[in-house]
Amino acid sequence: MTGPLAGIKVVDLSQIVSGPMAAALLAEQGAEVIKVESPGGDPVRGLGPKKGDRSSMFIAVNRGKQGLSIDLKTRGGRTILERLVCWADVLVENFRPGTMERLGFGAERCAELNPRLIFASITGFGQEGPYRNIRVYDPVVQAVSGLAATQTDHDGKPALIRSLIADKVTALTMAQAITAALFHRERTGVAQRIDVAMVDAALAFNWPDGMYNYSFVDDPPTGFPEYGAMMRLWAAADGQVAIGFMQDIEFQAMMRSVGRDDLADDPRLKGVAGRMQHQKLWAPELAKELAARTRAELMAGFIREGAVGGLVNSLPAVIDDPQIIHNDSVAIVDHGSAGRVRVARPAARFAASPAKPGSAAPTRGEHSPEILAALGFSESQITAFTADGSLRV
Repeated sequence: MTGPLAGIKVVDLSQIVSGPMAAALLAEQGAEVIKVESPGGDPVRGLGPKKGDRSSMFIAVNRGKQGLSIDLKTRGGRTILERLVCWADVLVENFRPGTMERLGFGAERCAELNPRLIFASITGFGQEGPYRNIRVYDPVVQAVSGLAATQTDHDGKPALIRSLIADKVTALTMAQAITAALFHRERTGVAQRIDVAMVDAALAFNWPDGMYNYSFVDDPPTGFPEYGAMMRLWAAADGQVAIGFMQDIEFQAMMRSVGRDDLADDPRLKGVAGRMQHQKLWAPELAKELAARTRAELMAGFIREGAVGGLVNSLPAVIDDPQIIHNDSVAIVDHGSAGRVRVARPAARFAASPAKPGSAAPTRGEHSPEILAALGFSESQITAFTADGSLRV
């Protein structure tokens, strides 16, 4: 295995999206990740198009892992997990608060078993507080964090972002935090617990633009138009494009890309304030020019002038976008009986220790015997674990 995290060992007890995706990012960067599932399996195995017990969503957030299926309610299952905790550098879990303690594997117990273990815990609202006992999914976090309030409709009613954005930004936050904790351990020898609440990750993600009117505490300045309200898509002759221009040079490039040098050079349209004040002067004219051109014509102008613009791709068209193809952003991974599967290539490119797209996501319990053998269990022990229901093979 290559990648900057080669040699790091991870036990992934999490399910659904936030924890599994965080662990998958570590796997792509070279870590050895063992996904531990209950006999019933991760619920995401059934979400989306699937072949066998692997759905496309499951594959996306569990690529590059080994699969182990154990019943933690059995003595044998807990014996196996204890051995895994001693083996690992990192443990990832996203159970409800208190679950790991009830299983006998809270952070303190795990630290006793393995003082070098990074214990990474994801919750919806946090380990403590009035909402700690609420079961959480992405829409709830979007609602509470303010993400939904940035997506108002024409009547001013909040709406959900149609993506598991809170889950995914939590995954990115946790993956970064884990690498930071590993770096701290490398320098000091001290391991630690990490807690990431989904609501905290979503709020931090939303803060720079969604909450900028609530930053100043003392003598706050006049409020600014909500950033989201200034965002829109523009009609072309054969579809839509996205454009932008915060700086003068970007506004000028956009106007020149559609042949409106007169607007590019208009002194009244200098600066954001000038363009906002005289929006009725330029916006209808720009809309007319965009609507008169095909998307291919507009893209040619954007490229020629260096304007801020891009096509609004349909989902199938994303894969065939020229820049996506050039960047090799989509990889194809062999998933055996499931055939070839498209996955997103790791976005970060490391010059000295390149990350690679994760190998096939495991079927439920696919690597159970091999993992237990590597942990030092004998063949007779593995057979006994299988017989008493502790282990699924």
